[in-house]
Amino acid sequence: MTRKFLVVAAVAVCLLAASCKKDVAPGPDTWAVVDGKDIPRAEVEKYFRTRVNAQGPAPSQEEGASLKLSILDELINKEILLNRAAKANLLASDAEVEDKFTESKSPYTEEEFQRKLQSSGLTVDDLKQDLRRDLSVQKLLNREVVAKISITDQDVSDFYNKNRAQFNVVEPEYHIAQIVVTSRPDPGVQNRKNDKAQNEPDAKRKVVLLEQKIAGGADFGQLAMDYSEDSTATTGGDLGFVPESRLNQSDPILKKAVLSMKPGDVSQPIAEQNGRYRILKLVAKEPSGQRELSDPQVQQSIRDMLRNRKEQLLRTAYMIEARDEVKVTNYLARQILESAGKLPVGK
Repeated sequence: MTRKFLVVAAVAVCLLAASCKKDVAPGPDTWAVVDGKDIPRAEVEKYFRTRVNAQGPAPSQEEGASLKLSILDELINKEILLNRAAKANLLASDAEVEDKFTESKSPYTEEEFQRKLQSSGLTVDDLKQDLRRDLSVQKLLNREVVAKISITDQDVSDFYNKNRAQFNVVEPEYHIAQIVVTSRPDPGVQNRKNDKAQNEPDAKRKVVLLEQKIAGGADFGQLAMDYSEDSTATTGGDLGFVPESRLNQSDPILKKAVLSMKPGDVSQPIAEQNGRYRILKLVAKEPSGQRELSDPQVQQSIRDMLRNRKEQLLRTAYMIEARDEVKVTNYLARQILESAGKLPVGK
């Protein structure tokens, strides 16, 4: 009995040791592992450099660690979804990647593109790898999430009847979009092209470039996503409907610009304090009064809102389920916890 107990105990110790060994980081330069696939420190650092203003003050230790954790989490999620896309035969083709790459280069001259590439620290291969991953993930989510969303006329009617008061406009409202350029870039704000002015002359040049693109017929929302330097860049610069009373609280120059425009008009660049420039577009103007369900704009706004809500919910649920089905080890998070907030020192 004693011998048998010792053998069982020895086996248990070996199994425990093997299990523990699996949880040890493969090396100091591996910051996460997703189902056996390493995510190296260098990958996180590469994207970290693209999100920090090299000309501005360096982020604090805590800010840097937080941003790197966020980037690593994004890479983990993308790796999980990329694996799912591969299993579903939904990986982007070379032709799709090349088409998207050409589209992303189109706003720039070759010289401008090379300059942007150099300042970002990324290579053409890096960009194409990112595009392949993003396109593949989008194809997966379109099939698994977006295609399953259905908003019925009854859904729209029910929402309107429960929220009728929301559609009673008590004062004129102005649907405004904006593009912001600043000579003092915020490292926490990103646009689609990671294009930020670094100083006052750079900001002025960028404003002139934007004026030329707008005059040439470029889509305002796309320009905002590509170039705007504030948090509304992700929504195409859309500020939504702004009540007239709120305009009264804004800069008189901005108010004057809005009131002088007709729907569809774009303002001249408006110089503000602290080296900021703002270009405004009046998307629509709504008089006061009750909006009825028969109004196509009311129906569309409800439908879009319900669709966005449901898509966000399903995307979140899909990602949670996807993470539950794989083994993920985040060594960076563990090291930060063990060191009370300090980033691991690379070799």
